[in-house]
Amino acid sequence: MKSSNIKRSLFGIIPILFISLTLGCQALLVGGAAVGAGTGTYLFVNGELKTDYPYPFEKVWTACERTVADMRGTAVEPVKEISQGTISTKINNEMVKFTVTFKDKNLTTVGIRVGIIGDEKASKLLHGKIKDNISRW
Repeated sequence: MKSSNIKRSLFGIIPILFISLTLGCQALLVGGAAVGAGTGTYLFVNGELKTDYPYPFEKVWTACERTVADMRGTAVEPVKEISQGTISTKINNEMVKFTVTFKDKNLTTVGIRVGIIGDEKASKLLHGKIKDNISRW
């Protein structure tokens, strides 16, 4: 390989390494979906929309249950363990799965998948309902 080709290759790699090292986990582009870390950031990966809530696990779990009730979910199947749980239900003839995971004392992650392949808009609507229910409690 000629030295000019090596220099061109390095000039392509160096900016990518610089951005990765500078931003760390804060922002990354993966397959067209923006991936971020932190409260208020949505991640839509593999059909599931995730975000962190700055509240304890129990409060977020209750907000998810109320969201299912508000949306008139049918065939509700909650499975709750110490630090995680899932609520599977059917809302508007679509299968919906809420995944609630403890991260820290006042930090809980909720992932929502609507349908088989995921529906980002419907998942955002449900996250909005969760936020409404958290603020009421």
